Amino acid sequence: MNIAIYTLTSELHDEQAISAVTQQFLESLQVEYEFKGDDYSDYGTHALDLIYVRTGGTEGIFKRLLPDLQKKQQGAFRLLTSGKSNSLAASLEILAYLRQHNIHGEIIHGSTEYVRRRLQLLERVGQAKQQLAGCRLGIIGQPSDWLISSYANRETVKWRTGIQLLDIPMDEVMNSLPPADSMPDPDRIYEALKAVMARHRLQGYTLRCFDLLTSVRNTGCLAAARLNSEGFVAGCEGDVPSMITMMIARSLTGISGFQANPASINPETGEILFAHCTIPFNMVERYELDTHFESGIGVGIRGYMKEGPITVFKVSGDLQRYFIAEGELIRNQAEPDLCRTQQVIRLTDKNQVKYFLKNPIGNHHIVLQGHHRTLLEEVLK
Repeated sequence: MNIAIYTLTSELHDEQAISAVTQQFLESLQVEYEFKGDDYSDYGTHALDLIYVRTGGTEGIFKRLLPDLQKKQQGAFRLLTSGKSNSLAASLEILAYLRQHNIHGEIIHGSTEYVRRRLQLLERVGQAKQQLAGCRLGIIGQPSDWLISSYANRETVKWRTGIQLLDIPMDEVMNSLPPADSMPDPDRIYEALKAVMARHRLQGYTLRCFDLLTSVRNTGCLAAARLNSEGFVAGCEGDVPSMITMMIARSLTGISGFQANPASINPETGEILFAHCTIPFNMVERYELDTHFESGIGVGIRGYMKEGPITVFKVSGDLQRYFIAEGELIRNQAEPDLCRTQQVIRLTDKNQVKYFLKNPIGNHHIVLQGHHRTLLEEVLK
């Protein structure tokens, strides 16, 4: 069960009456949960642990429990209240006490529909955090030389997300390539990357892919498109923050992301042209194979994604900053002088284009299908 509900109840209140109110209130929410009562022994082990403040007069009980509860969880305390029997008043006092001690918390209270939506969102965020904990991502080779800002603070990333970053030499890919006469080069690269991922138990990687142009005379674009479609995270150019961004987005939404960089921006219309030479196959309605743009060799992918709502997303390597913008994919294009997949995106708030021109988090950003701002902000804050 992903939601667990623990209770705070004053001894002064009649348990039979409170139990009837509890049952009625919790059933009205129409969410699946495990009722724990006042047994907090496994608190902190679920996607969402709720403290249901059932009555007033429970502030002292919570204060006594707090030191032990803090050892069991790092996130905010979620106080659920029906508003009956002075439960909201007690929750306000508890939350004020938490804030006085610089401890994050939230009172979940309102209409049945609001509470249900809030619990569903928090459960989803909690599941994503559980998925990220222990996640292993590989940095194969070093970030490309031109990515002078695209590094990550490993300790911060591990502490805040649970993601472990592993350095893997580029030679491991080269030594894992099947024989040259056994299959086409793009497939050899794909098989080599799968072998490296299996060896290190990776959920994703970012690859110093331009090295393949000189060593194999081909690219990792096709392999990235396939692996991203298979549920992994496959990033380009050794861009570590972009890989982390893609992993966070996948854990929350379950969908692939398109790593691309702005090629042109129109500040007056809020339109941005994003381009790159690979895109996950499961993001496009159709695709064409071309050469890699910069080198003119190997395989690049020109993908055509369905027009409609998108989210542009990026986190910094120290997780201190993030950018989220919703918008619309208004057209795909296929100009010869750009990376092969080209998307013209109009941001809902055109003023957000100023971020790219004044305070960007690197050049690569992640394009996601659908609008996900609320969900992404919840996990990042």
